[in-house]
Amino acid sequence: MTDTIVSSATKDVIIGFDRPFVMIGERINPTGRKILAEEMAAGDFSRVERDAIAQVEAGAQMLDVNAGIPLADEPAILARAIQLVQSITDVPLSIDSSIVAALEAGLAVYKGKALVNSVTGEEERLEAVLPLVKKYGAAVIAISNDETGIAEDPDERFAVAKKIVERAADHGIPRSDIVVDPLIMPLGAVNLAGVQAMHIIRRLRNELKVNTSCGASNISFGLPARGGINAAFLCMAIGAGMTSATGAKPCAILPGRSSNMPSKMLSVGSRTILCSFRS
Repeated sequence: MTDTIVSSATKDVIIGFDRPFVMIGERINPTGRKILAEEMAAGDFSRVERDAIAQVEAGAQMLDVNAGIPLADEPAILARAIQLVQSITDVPLSIDSSIVAALEAGLAVYKGKALVNSVTGEEERLEAVLPLVKKYGAAVIAISNDETGIAEDPDERFAVAKKIVERAADHGIPRSDIVVDPLIMPLGAVNLAGVQAMHIIRRLRNELKVNTSCGASNISFGLPARGGINAAFLCMAIGAGMTSATGAKPCAILPGRSSNMPSKMLSVGSRTILCSFRS
């Protein structure tokens, strides 16, 4: 089966069908965090340092690093943030930016094999990002939208993912280096979002044979009791074949761990996952 290997200078993490589920911490992102944005723009990375350490201590196997601050020098800030995080943690990183120059700045200083976040099915994005992924020997998150936007039909999103996998192959990037985000729709907007999610996750696993990731809380956007919804969805998604997620809050992915909070156990092959209902 497909294994996606990412690494820091000293540690490998394998995202795969028969591997432990991979949780990607997403706190290092100034979007919607005014104080963090101001601090990073001013060269103060103390909060980034605290967030990185806290997420790893909480169980994140990877960290996503974003420096999207309006009117700031994003390439320079992202590169500095990556160097800092790599100096204090040993987990692999996801380099997150919509700006190609920032992605390249991050990749240029990164030690190991990074996960690039992200490429879409848009022609301009494909031609800009895929050569970088190949140049730096990285893996990449493929987001299932294109010039037409985000299709509500999961089979259309599958077709976009397939297109990205095929175009990546043209650049010499194997499908093992592609992690597809099928774009989970919120239940509050699409009543069948959960059913659609399981459908496309299974197709991506069984037909494209690629690993998958998603925003773990997307499903509950705009709804009350989000923690319970997110945990139930995540357990079901793992059962359908999802292999990683950002913002996931399982309290354990190994047998034998206990918790005093409401939870749901799920066994998937050799994996036992305990998903917490803490919001």
